[in-house]
Amino acid sequence: MRLTAIRRAELMQAPVHVSVAIVGAGACGLTAALMLNDAGVDCVVLERDTSPSGSTALSSGFVPAPCTLVQKAHGIDDSPAQFAADIQTKAHGTAAPHLAAAYAEAIGPVLDVLQDHHGLDFVLLDDFLYPGHSRHRMHAVPEKTGAGLMARLQQAAAAADLPIVTHALVRELWLNANDEVIGVAYERPDGSLESVGCSALILACNGFGGNAGMVGELLPEMKDATFAGHAGNDGSAIKWGRELGARLADLGGYQGHGSWAVPQGALVSWALMMEGSVQINALGQRFHDETLGYSEAAVQVLAQPGSVAWNVFDESLLSFARSFPDFCEAEAAGALKRCEDEAALSTLVGCDITALSTTLGAVSPGAQVSDGRVFKRTLQKPFYAVKVTGALFHTQGGLDIDANCHVLHEDAQPFTNLLAAGGAARGSSGAGSAEPWSRRRRPA
Repeated sequence: MRLTAIRRAELMQAPVHVSVAIVGAGACGLTAALMLNDAGVDCVVLERDTSPSGSTALSSGFVPAPCTLVQKAHGIDDSPAQFAADIQTKAHGTAAPHLAAAYAEAIGPVLDVLQDHHGLDFVLLDDFLYPGHSRHRMHAVPEKTGAGLMARLQQAAAAADLPIVTHALVRELWLNANDEVIGVAYERPDGSLESVGCSALILACNGFGGNAGMVGELLPEMKDATFAGHAGNDGSAIKWGRELGARLADLGGYQGHGSWAVPQGALVSWALMMEGSVQINALGQRFHDETLGYSEAAVQVLAQPGSVAWNVFDESLLSFARSFPDFCEAEAAGALKRCEDEAALSTLVGCDITALSTTLGAVSPGAQVSDGRVFKRTLQKPFYAVKVTGALFHTQGGLDIDANCHVLHEDAQPFTNLLAAGGAARGSSGAGSAEPWSRRRRPA
């Protein structure tokens, strides 16, 4: 297989030249292309797959944003400054301040443009708060899925007549002696290379979660986790950056998930945890504060016996869970188990019933638990349970960028016309497993 590479030349003989080439047609790439098109800038999007999807299509598709028209219609008092503060709190102060501020300022107006100018219909999820959010600001398309969001972005791209080249796996970045991008070459299904010249390049491709070698090197705490992300997470942007002498940052940041149903291989919404569900291990014990976040939970679950846990909830929470398509898919795949009482639940988990009874007894208002979680209600029988493990969805670190998404050299000076966003770039999660607040869907 031909490897990705950096090519040096003063000129590139390409049959086509565009102002901006975009690598990757996920939510980031398509949004960037739509914004460029609105500004009258010609561009082309190069996508390795048969159709645009990426990590976005595998996600819930929820996008947090302050001060949108939708949020204002709900009468919610929010601001970019409050959102940026929430980002820093959630990331324990390790998020890059310039990126947190830039994302918090940009994401709301972008969602409004996508809704008003490009027909995306956003709804606000105001029936629960995601971990760390101080306001209801999570937006979704009506389908409440990443696949639904991608389908609507594709419709908008088609309506705008954006040029998207699929089956185009970018293999080479061409730069001149001044580190200015002059074009790219991409591989077609028959193995041939085609090229396009450009005045600027946006790397909106993904991270390195699907590259086992890079995960072992750069993210060892997740080397044994199930990878539940997109195959395009092959680390190409990291490789290009290393060859170019670009600065890399926050490589220990990632989005994991502590609720990946096994053996079904399906996501179970963390909204259940925020509303009162708990995780117990094979000993019948809770082992962390579930409300701290689903990404942080991945490592906690992986540390349990057998690297598994059970999500436990009741009839009331089951009704709530069924409002989320990802949960419905997991249920349809056979992940949901019903237990009439504690004895049946202890048999399912394989734990001592006394230990389980003690654990469930502490799930009540006013109970003092060692991890500090405060419960609003008890769980009532019958109980429902889903067996889960910790999974790695995608990485959060990558090429270091400034507030305008220009890739930075090792000396912090920006490349003239090389930009990065999406999984290729450093995000706003900081150095660890904090949630990917902006999902990095800000256009470059």
